[in-house]
Amino acid sequence: MSTEETPVAQLGYEAARDELVEVVRILEQGGLDLDASLALWERGEALANRCEEHLAGARKRVEDAIARSEVAGDAE
Repeated sequence: MSTEETPVAQLGYEAARDELVEVVRILEQGGLDLDASLALWERGEALANRCEEHLAGARKRVEDAIARSEVAGDAE
């Protein structure tokens, strides 16, 4: 796994999540030198943050849809 793959900001939720799972698996196996471990850890942190961004966006969309539904229901 290369840490120079797709920039994290360009990853969709599923891609970021899947790569994060792989990062965790590699880190748990151990055997990496300190620099490689730190680079992988940093990539994992960025991936976790990206997943949170996607989830926050999805949560906002659901909340907005519910609010629109409630407003439409009140207008009837």
